[in-house]
Amino acid sequence: MIQKPKGTYDVYGEMGRKLRYVEQVFSALMDRYDYEYVATPLFEQSNLFHRSVGDSSDIVRKETYDFKDRGDRMMTLRPEGTAGVVRSYIENKMYGDIDLPKKLWYFGSMFRYERPQAGRYREFRQLGVEVLGSPDPMMDAEIISIPVNLFRLLGLEGVKVRINSLGDQESRNAYREALKDYFRPHLGELCHDCNERFETNPLRILDCKVDGNTELMKNAPKMEDYLNEESKKHFEKVKEYLDALNIVYEVNPNLVRGLDYYTHTVFEVEASVEGFGSQNVLCGGGRYDLLVETLDGPHTPAVGFALGIERLLTALDYEELQVGEEKELDIYVIPLSDEDKGYAIGLSQALRLSGFSVDVDSLNRSMKSNFKQADRKHSRFVMIIGESERENNLLTIKDNHTKQEYKVTIDEIIDFLDEHMDSCDCDDCHDREGE
Repeated sequence: MIQKPKGTYDVYGEMGRKLRYVEQVFSALMDRYDYEYVATPLFEQSNLFHRSVGDSSDIVRKETYDFKDRGDRMMTLRPEGTAGVVRSYIENKMYGDIDLPKKLWYFGSMFRYERPQAGRYREFRQLGVEVLGSPDPMMDAEIISIPVNLFRLLGLEGVKVRINSLGDQESRNAYREALKDYFRPHLGELCHDCNERFETNPLRILDCKVDGNTELMKNAPKMEDYLNEESKKHFEKVKEYLDALNIVYEVNPNLVRGLDYYTHTVFEVEASVEGFGSQNVLCGGGRYDLLVETLDGPHTPAVGFALGIERLLTALDYEELQVGEEKELDIYVIPLSDEDKGYAIGLSQALRLSGFSVDVDSLNRSMKSNFKQADRKHSRFVMIIGESERENNLLTIKDNHTKQEYKVTIDEIIDFLDEHMDSCDCDDCHDREGE
């Protein structure tokens, strides 16, 4: 038997309902923020990610799925969403639009070759947001507010925000040299990865999962001491706007994020999830004012974030929050014989085009089995099609809520359904109306 690749999973059933529900909630939230949807290819030229994510990041050094196509070109399955969106922004000359900044959101699969574990896969799905064309710290705060509000809408509690500033290029360069001076005498105390990061990107040493809690790390120079006045002003304005949004946050001087392209604000958002472990981070992001230029575009300040769907769904499961409830069917159609199926499917087509959800029995079930199937599908109405119904154009309809049965002409069926769909006299509905 052929099995799915290691580190991947199939989406169906309850998982499919949950995934679609989260995407729908996020899509609706993006409409409120006036963001537009963007989709980029699942694979891109490899140098896109090497230039944007950075050769010093673990993603490029260890985790990308790289391959040569038949034209002998190096391609990479996208490991993250920002680089592709920026490439699209440049290639499609979105920077020339009158409608700036470009406020974009995406949803899709990403690929990283890493050790599979709980909530971590080689193919995983991300929601992400990018705003290109605004240097205003107000946009940093708006970006942070989006996942905070998403988590609240989904019912997660204890949402917390951690922020830091990496400053502009001048500040970052000064801090980089300070870190190198500090860590140089202690390279023997650092792990192998940190010794490599010392040369390529010493800020990443602060993000080390091996040495992160040592005294050496705790006593390392702090970024805030190397911010120039412009960077300090930007960060203070971000905090002011977060206060205006009533978003609680804490400044974490060791927060650097894992990608090389960040400048100024970086952030993570977590939720207090019972039993979720010490690492409750559900999403992260920040500002990347130099990335568009790095990829040969015009100077374009930008900010964004991404969150992994799998980790979010795991958090919702731990909190026992109900998402993606089973859908209800409007009409379940039962043709009594093969001769009735053509009439049944034609009627179903007309009903679907009129806005109703419809399913038709195609397995020639018994009447008893069909009514059980209608119950499993939570169908509001059951419609029976037999020889009499075909010849007289008079449909037999049963309301599964009230258990009443009706005879309705084919010409009146749409009006009948419109009238009865939102009205019900059963006890359950009366109870719901009184809540």
